[in-house]
Amino acid sequence: MQFPRFPDNRQIPLLRKAALLAAVSIITSVAAPNANGDDVETTSATLGEFRPDSKVLYKTAGDVELRLHIFRPSGNAPQAKSPAIVFFFGGGFLKGDPSQFYGQSHHLAERGMVAISAEYRVKSIHGTDSTTCVRDAKSAMRWVRSHAEELGIDPDRIAAGGGSAGGFLAAATATIPGYDEPGDDSMSCRPDALVIFNGPFDARPDGSGFEKALLRQGRDFLPINYISAPFPPTILLLGDKDHIIPPESARNTKAVIEKVGGRCDLHLYEGQSHSFFNARKSGGKYYNLTLQEVDQFFTSLGWIPNAPTAAK
Repeated sequence: MQFPRFPDNRQIPLLRKAALLAAVSIITSVAAPNANGDDVETTSATLGEFRPDSKVLYKTAGDVELRLHIFRPSGNAPQAKSPAIVFFFGGGFLKGDPSQFYGQSHHLAERGMVAISAEYRVKSIHGTDSTTCVRDAKSAMRWVRSHAEELGIDPDRIAAGGGSAGGFLAAATATIPGYDEPGDDSMSCRPDALVIFNGPFDARPDGSGFEKALLRQGRDFLPINYISAPFPPTILLLGDKDHIIPPESARNTKAVIEKVGGRCDLHLYEGQSHSFFNARKSGGKYYNLTLQEVDQFFTSLGWIPNAPTAAK
């Protein structure tokens, strides 16, 4: 099995759009900067590919229903106890869509994981702020763990992942105390591994608009302050030209995690800016490269078999 491939940019002028879509089944997307300068990528499935096997209600907040978009591996059954990952989309807590991680979820399901892309409330639709997003993320993790048996999931091998604001939410489920939804069960929301695509653990007063938005909640809202042993193994994927999450912040996060005896794999991508990993960027080059690193990360944890040969 190979990683999903996207055409080289040089090929695009040589192909008619319809033929391209039919030939390569890429993920199409639209990106736009929001008020925090955070790129929002909404992806859609092409030709029926990268669609979840089911959508399950995990939370009702007033008249809002939130669902988990679930991708299952072949042969997944309650007795399987497969490893799992819950992804949270990016969008600066303002907007976004779970389909951002359909491609990654599809791939990891093929590799034997139950992969889930979660809905959560955002400001543009629900009038909420970042603290509500954290409560929803924690609710999603708790629901998955408490329903692990029926989902065919190993409750001790549930990762959290995400991009940008979604990466922050994944980190928050592992670190920040409080911000729990009243009525949630007492099940732990703490993930057993973290997969963070250009998501922050820290913020600077003189940093990006996104960092300043985090700081408005106070420094006790930052994951960096709550890293302690034992800390879940973590992979950070970041462009070295990111204008929202500076590379030095990622290096500091790695140092803090390793100081408490944790594992943190940091992958910096030369010349790449924020949201570089999304499928639309560079004809899919960095989508493929980052997905390869995530695959190898889970292989090293023993969660999935040895990685397939990645397409070059």
